Amino acid sequence: MTSPPKTYLDLIKACDNFPYIDISRTPFAEPPNPVFYQLLLPNDPRPHGFLHPSVVAKMPWTSSFSVSAPDVRPRTVQVLDSSNGENTSGACNAAFLDLIDKAVSARTFASLTRRRPTEEFRVMGAKYPPVRMKRAAAPLFGIACRGAHMTVYTRTAEGELKIWVPRRSAHLHTYPGKLDSTIAGGVRADESPFECIVHEADEEASLPEALVRQRARPCGAITYVCTSDAGSGLEDGLMASGILYLYDMEVDHAVVPKPRDEEVQEFYLWDVQQIKEAMLRGEFKPNCASVMIDFFIRHGIMTEDNEPDYLDIITRLHRTLPVPTTPGV
Repeated sequence: MTSPPKTYLDLIKACDNFPYIDISRTPFAEPPNPVFYQLLLPNDPRPHGFLHPSVVAKMPWTSSFSVSAPDVRPRTVQVLDSSNGENTSGACNAAFLDLIDKAVSARTFASLTRRRPTEEFRVMGAKYPPVRMKRAAAPLFGIACRGAHMTVYTRTAEGELKIWVPRRSAHLHTYPGKLDSTIAGGVRADESPFECIVHEADEEASLPEALVRQRARPCGAITYVCTSDAGSGLEDGLMASGILYLYDMEVDHAVVPKPRDEEVQEFYLWDVQQIKEAMLRGEFKPNCASVMIDFFIRHGIMTEDNEPDYLDIITRLHRTLPVPTTPGV
């Protein structure tokens, strides 16, 4: 059993846990160093994802992909453009859809059956958007995944800050029973982070759309690169880049989040000390602990004066990702 973290920096490291190496060199590396295949889109030399060799070996590749031979460096999975430039994004989308459907039918990867089958994630940085794939497959291809998290808080008559903290349902495949951000969800390919917050607030916490649109405030983003672990519900050893867009919403005592879907077991209204103790007991989902620490920094709860790892924490909350997030040139 994993021992609980000892410091807030340990919590950040539990989320941003992929080694600080030059990830762009992993397609050239040899064991025992980390080894990955780079995912290339047509007419674009930039890697948009990194696939573990075990995934490449098991994937039922179609003629829409070219996979480098075992002795070739760099190791590469190239998406081919069957449209010859007439509709490159459409060709990529069709290639991913056909391949993933084959993998699902063959039950190649257990993780493909555990997430909402209709949701799609965007491949960030594609030169010809929108390039997308099913959400369940995104970790297998090692693309950067977008999420949106909102912390809902209130203040007592005495001015004490309290935060609404949900506990994830025990039946979830990923981090069952862990504590979470008040509102959180994966950002679908066709929506903005804010629209994700709006519908997740309704689905998870029964918060009215009008209230969220009026009071939610964007507060930046955090980034990390992680390796899949036992709680993630994914195959072992995958590399995942995460981008979490952050929002805060202050409410009065009359606003009480209530579970609406089956993902949240219950909500607690906790003060800062209760949350700190729960974090250091290891009760939070890893990336949600990072979101909460960022909230503490932005609200002056965690400062250089009271946190010895303050600057290291801030740096680790904003890791440079190994994949492009904009189309570039």
